[in-house]
Amino acid sequence: QVQLVESGGGLVQAGGSLRLSCAVSGRSFGNYHMAWFRQAPGKERRFVTGINSSGGSTDYTDSVKGRFTISRDNAKNTVHLQMNSLKPEDTAVYYCAARFSARPVVFTSPLTYDLWGQGTQVTVSS
Repeated sequence: QVQLVESGGGLVQAGGSLRLSCAVSGRSFGNYHMAWFRQAPGKERRFVTGINSSGGSTDYTDSVKGRFTISRDNAKNTVHLQMNSLKPEDTAVYYCAARFSARPVVFTSPLTYDLWGQGTQVTVSS
């Protein structure tokens, strides 16, 4: 059974940085597409960034381009989200998601991911 566990959230001032990690248990991590979504209070869960199973393809929502970087370490079954130049509007619960696929694309809809972590809170103060 595959499980996802996020870590690294917290409170940071605007302009600061945080690094989120998602540890994936189980086998065949290298066959999973990974993504980060976020959900602010009263809003729907939205795509932030994703990376395909090989790591050769990534995608970012426009509001985080140039500030956030997703990476994966298939040897350690871990995906990371480096968040720099954080803004108050980045405040949300961040969720790690996974889906089994070998396609060289990044899926951006939450409906296409069937494995989710419990979420980690990121709060950016102004």
